[in-house]
Amino acid sequence: MEYLSLKMLHIFGAMIFIGNMTVTLCWKVLSDKTRDAKIVGFSQKVVNITDFLFSSVGIFIILVTGLMMADQLPQVEGQELNWVNWGVRLLITSVALWIVILLPIQAKQAMMVRDFSTEGIPELYWKLGRTWLVFAVIAIALPLANLYFMVYKPM
Repeated sequence: MEYLSLKMLHIFGAMIFIGNMTVTLCWKVLSDKTRDAKIVGFSQKVVNITDFLFSSVGIFIILVTGLMMADQLPQVEGQELNWVNWGVRLLITSVALWIVILLPIQAKQAMMVRDFSTEGIPELYWKLGRTWLVFAVIAIALPLANLYFMVYKPM
């Protein structure tokens, strides 16, 4: 596949990945702020569905097109492509946060949603939500930093 076509798909994947994470963060914060069990419960279900669908698709597109573009980069003797290495590290870290911390918290919260109608929203939901918020902000900041390396290509 032509380099510019790969680059376009790569940018599209980044838009899906970063866009979904940003919208998910806003959606979850705003719905949790209502403290209404029906709104929070619905939001949690939608967050889980859209986060999995869009984030996983975005990650897949980024990885596949990134590897394909890296194969097409000119090999210059003695030249380090640190911007590519930083990009890969930042993406891996963001994805790891998503898989290891964010998805398990979302799964726990989704199980709690089932009992909202009978028991209300338990304090554990809010505690998990605060942890989720911290790591979600970090998981979004990493690919935004990645944009810097991909555009400016320092080092």
